[in-house]
Parts: sequence; C-alpha cells; structure tokens
Amino acid sequence: MKLRVGKIPFLVCVPFFHRFLEENRHFEAFSFVEGVPSALNQKLWSGEIHLAPASSIAYAKDPCNLRLVPDICTSCNLEVHSVELFSRFPLENLSHKKVYLTRQSGTSVALFRILCSQYAQVHPEYVDAAENADAILLIGDEALLEKSQNRWPFRYDLAKLWESWQGLPFVFGAWSVHQSALSNELRPLLDYFLSNVRESISTFRADPASALTVWTKRYEVPFSMGQLQAYYNSLDYEFTDERKRSLELYFNLCAKEGILQGPVTLQFI
Repeated sequence: MKLRVGKIPFLVCVPFFHRFLEENRHFEAFSFVEGVPSALNQKLWSGEIHLAPASSIAYAKDPCNLRLVPDICTSCNLEVHSVELFSRFPLENLSHKKVYLTRQSGTSVALFRILCSQYAQVHPEYVDAAENADAILLIGDEALLEKSQNRWPFRYDLAKLWESWQGLPFVFGAWSVHQSALSNELRPLLDYFLSNVRESISTFRADPASALTVWTKRYEVPFSMGQLQAYYNSLDYEFTDERKRSLELYFNLCAKEGILQGPVTLQFI
C-alpha cells in the first residue's frame, strides 16, 4: 500500500515538495494527488488521500477523523502576500458592495467573513463571479500575480489584518492526517514522509534557488528570484505554540460566525 499525499502546486508549498520532484527510488512508497486546497480538503475528508498541507479549517470540519502534524504549518511573519483582498473601496466601505470569494480555499474565505463581520463590521454582498465585482479575494499564485499588476486602488493582506486585530500570526495551512494513515501498516511510511518534509523545508531555507530550479522544471513561475526571495522571507512553516493559540482562536471565531458547529480543540498525531 502507498501513502497517498495531497500536493498543492502553489509557490507557498515549494518548501514542502521540491525534494519529492526529483527522481528518487526512496520515494516510491508515496503517491501524490495534486489539487487546490479546497479540492484536497474534500479528498482528505473522504479518506481518498491520507494527508495534505490542507486548509487549516479542513481539520476543524472533521476533528474526529483527522489529526494535525504538531510541528509544521503554513504561516507567516506579519504579511503572507498570497491571501489578498483587491478592492475598489476601503474595507470599511464594503457593506452592500459585491465581493467575489475564491473557490480555492475554505480557510481564507472563512477568515474574510470573520474579518468583515467581527473586525470591520461590514456586510458585503457575496457574488459567484469575479467579473464586475467591487472586490475580489484571491489566494496562492493567483493573488501574487494580481498583486504584481497593481490594478486595484485598495489591497488588503488578510494575515496583516488578523495580526492587527488579534496580535497573532495567522495559520493558513496545517498538515492534516486522516486516521487511516495511523494504522500499523501506514504509520512507518507516514513518519518517513514527514521526516523528508522537514528535511525539504530545511534544504529550501539553506538554498532556495536550487529548490526553485527543481520546481520550475515542473511548474511555470512568472516571478523574478528577487520577488520570490521577498515572498519566502515573509513565510514561516514552524507550528509554534503562538500559532497554535492563533488557530484555536480562529476556530472559536468560526464557531461564533456559524461556520463551525462549535469550538474545536487541536489534536495531534
């Protein structure tokens, strides 16, 4: 049996996966399923994949069947740069304005709804198409590309808004593990995979240019090395105690907003 791993083809995930893109016979026990966060969330809930660096809210929507990896997450230092609201109006003026929310992420959409109602106290009209919208919420490489074109008068980094409000770094993604991967048969593969993810993050930090060279053989990267360096300087993958507090607070606010049925406690493998 192979360990089925969800892989997100966004630049934010290069530190997790560049090591696995090179031909390596030691990785034959892993099968990778590629998709955007929202699609991988569904596969994780159904057990179609065993683990993924999923939207952090994925765990909160199925805490009975999922567990978190305790030391790895997708977070940032103040700004994340790849979860952005682009708007024709200031945030505080978005009540009754048309806002398009990306379909690629559950975490960012829920965060934006919380920021609107509980932080900015505005009530936009959410629409299904980006065309003619007064504001759009984008994530990942789409957000980075839109940001580079500088077409909107107002731009908001959701991680920066969260930190301004709560004084904590936001956790956009968490490695979530389906309970089926904790079986006697799969647990050794899981542990071996995660040890390689940790090594992948470490080697990326030591030499990001080499890792990105491997990545660009598979995926198009329309940014300069200088732009990428600035982006990765803002990211942090360590699941610290502070970030765990931030994630539990986010889940509590999701429950207050009616996005989750109730508060969620973090449970780890």
